[in-house]
Amino acid sequence: MRLAQHMAIASPHITAQCIDANEFPELSQRYQVMAVPKIVINDAVEFEGALPERDFLAAVLRAASTPAAEAAAPAEPAPAAEKDA
Repeated sequence: MRLAQHMAIASPHITAQCIDANEFPELSQRYQVMAVPKIVINDAVEFEGALPERDFLAAVLRAASTPAAEAAAPAEPAPAAEKDA
């Protein structure tokens, strides 16, 4: 969870939330939490337990490249039209 929080601080494109499974049992059931930490990225990639930094980053990149993540990503602003002088 610490790495996710650091990534969220470093990039405006990333958010991280830490949720206590005992305080929010409906989320625990929804995401089938059986162990902690349970990491869910864009509802596309999930895993339980601590991962080495390299593997965690690979999971984030995998989630970012899924169609669900692309649909949820904000659209790039269109370039401004040039005016003829």
